[in-house]
Amino acid sequence: MPAMLGVLNTVLPVFLVVGSGYALVRFGRFPEEAVGALMKFAQSVAVPCLLFMALIRLDLGANFDPGLMVSFYSGALFCFALGYLAARKGFGRRPGESVALGFAALFSNSVLLGLAVTEQAYGTAALAPNFALIAIHAPFCYLVGITAMEIARADGRSGAETARIAATAMFRNPISMASAAGLLANVTGLPLPEAAADAADMIGRAALPAALFGLGGVLSRYRIRSTLGEALTITALSTLVHPAIAFTLSHHVFALEPGFVRSATIMAAMAPGVNAYMFSSMYQRAEGEVASTVIIATAVSVVTASGWLWTLDYVLG
Repeated sequence: MPAMLGVLNTVLPVFLVVGSGYALVRFGRFPEEAVGALMKFAQSVAVPCLLFMALIRLDLGANFDPGLMVSFYSGALFCFALGYLAARKGFGRRPGESVALGFAALFSNSVLLGLAVTEQAYGTAALAPNFALIAIHAPFCYLVGITAMEIARADGRSGAETARIAATAMFRNPISMASAAGLLANVTGLPLPEAAADAADMIGRAALPAALFGLGGVLSRYRIRSTLGEALTITALSTLVHPAIAFTLSHHVFALEPGFVRSATIMAAMAPGVNAYMFSSMYQRAEGEVASTVIIATAVSVVTASGWLWTLDYVLG
C-alpha cells in the first residue's frame, strides 16, 4: 500500500493541474473565453515547439523500434474495433456514431497527459520513446478515423474525396506538421540557429503546464449525459485494455528494454483527449457520449495510470 500511495503521489500533480483548470473555469474564477486562447497557444505553438525540438534531437535509429510501434498501435486498432462493435452491436448505435465512439478508444491523450505522466514518473530523459510514438500518432489516428467514418456514413464520399479530407485533417494539424518538420530536420541534418533553438525550447517549456490547465478548462464546458454505458465501455478500453495489450506485446512478445515498455504502456493508458470530441463534433456523431467519455476517462486515469505505474515498477523494477 505505501508503494501504491507513492505512485499515486507521482501521478496526482499532473491531474491536479487539470483539476485546477476545470475548477477555476467551472466556478468563474478564470474566464472561459481565455481557455480557448490558452489551448490555442498550447496546441498550435508551445506543444509543436516542444515536439519539433524533441524530434530534431531524437536518435531515430535507437527509438523508432518496430516492436514499440506494433505494441502501441496494434492495441489502439484493436480497441477502435472493439469500441465500434460495442457501440454498434451492444448499444445499437448507428454506424457513424459507432465510429466516433471507436475513435475515442483509438486516440489516447498521448501529448498532454502521456508526456506529463511519463516525465513526472521517470524524468525528461525517459521521453524519447514517447516522442517516437507521438511522431505518427495524429496522422495514424485521423487516417483510421476519417476513413472509417466516410465508409460508415450513408452519405459517404468517394475514395478520392475521403483521401483528400484525411490528408487535409492530418496536415492542418500543427502537432502533425511540427512532428513532420522535426523528423525532416533530423534526417537531413538541417542546422538550426542557436538563438532559434533556445527560443523554441523556451516556448516548449510552457507547453505541458499550459496544456494541462487548458484541458481542465475545456472539460468544464462538457456535461456527463445520462447514457453512460458507452462512455464507461470506451473508458475501460482506453485505460485498461489498450495498455494491457501494449504491455503484453512490448514486454512478453518483443522483450523490449524497460524504457520502451514503460512508454508504450503509459501512453496507451491515457484517457481519450479533446481531439476525440473534436472528431465527433466535426461529423456531429455521438458528441454527448464522447464528451462524457473524455471527462470520465480523464478522472478515472488518476487511479488507472497509478495502477499501471505500480505494475511497471513491480514487473520491471
